[in-house]
Amino acid sequence: MSAVIHCIVEYNDDGYLVFAGNYPGAYARGRTKEEALNKIPDEIQSYQLWSNADNIKDNITIEIHEEQKSDLQIRDADSDVLFESEQPPLSEKEYLKLKSLVLKSAKDFKILYDSFPKKDVTNKTSRTTFYGSILLTANEILIHTNSVTGYYIGEIGGRFNCHSDIFENRVAGLKCVEMLPDFLENKCFKGSHGELWTLRKVMRRFIWHDRIHAKSMYRTGVAIWGKDIIANPYYF
Repeated sequence: MSAVIHCIVEYNDDGYLVFAGNYPGAYARGRTKEEALNKIPDEIQSYQLWSNADNIKDNITIEIHEEQKSDLQIRDADSDVLFESEQPPLSEKEYLKLKSLVLKSAKDFKILYDSFPKKDVTNKTSRTTFYGSILLTANEILIHTNSVTGYYIGEIGGRFNCHSDIFENRVAGLKCVEMLPDFLENKCFKGSHGELWTLRKVMRRFIWHDRIHAKSMYRTGVAIWGKDIIANPYYF
């Protein structure tokens, strides 16, 4: 079966981020547009396996729906794009589907993390990015990935008490969202750094942010302990 991927390209002179608009959270990076686009088929195949898609589609056709130049550090996955497709209201069915994926991602992130025999061991060399020093260990990656929950929810007007457990925190965050008035209207908010946010974007960003850091954590774990030890719930 075939799948048409609606790609959104965010770019500058230092690199390209390509997002799959109809596979929320799926993405690829590259130094050139072609490099990033060439990675999309593999990303979609792993995403389909991860998301338990009813029909795995291995014939991938790419359509570029949007392109946006950015002043951010794209090469380090700094992003602020709001897709055109993330602006219409949500139906309850759409929200529940996104919610299921967002919670599954948090649960699978914890499965990956829990498979690490030692959470403070790394083979990475320290370097600095736009957000500071890179995350070196599974513990650092988990803490960072969990910390964005309060930030994302806060950008669309929600506030809640954060939990240290990533899955419990994600559940609490979405309960907070569901208490916001008319949350399915998918209103657009100007966030704390001038970035535009909608609920659809928040849901996509949860999955995307999980995938970015899960890939990094998985590669580190496999390099140190091997594929027989490190869990791969994302099918990387």
